[in-house]
Amino acid sequence: MKKILLVIGIFSLMVGVSACKQKEKTQDTIEITSMADNSRNSLEWYGTYTGVIPCADCEGIKTQVILTDSNTYTIRREYLGKKEAVYTYSGTFTWSEDGGSISLKEDEREAATRFKVGENVLFQLDGEGKEITGDLANNYILVKVNTD
Repeated sequence: MKKILLVIGIFSLMVGVSACKQKEKTQDTIEITSMADNSRNSLEWYGTYTGVIPCADCEGIKTQVILTDSNTYTIRREYLGKKEAVYTYSGTFTWSEDGGSISLKEDEREAATRFKVGENVLFQLDGEGKEITGDLANNYILVKVNTD
């Protein structure tokens, strides 16, 4: 009788421990799944990016974007071929829900400038937040520079 109670006790203990371990695995799986890789959490996105964006009535817009890891930015735009046409804005930027792009709100009167964040590169997006396509698409890219 004592042996039967001992076997039942050991069996109950094993089932209980197994159930606890199974629960822990489920929680770990849920946490890992919700931490999917995106630009925000898998790239070293902060830094300085530069490039020349096309301009309708000038030679181009020399653009510099500085992003900090505290979600602040400074953007400087120089309209090439125009006198005294340099504009600088600073503020905080916001990430898209999927963590793949950012929005810089430069002026309350205008729509935010959006960029898709890639590996050492920012791709300027159109007014609707979509990637720019066509022959000029490569002209809307800012490249990360080493400031060391």
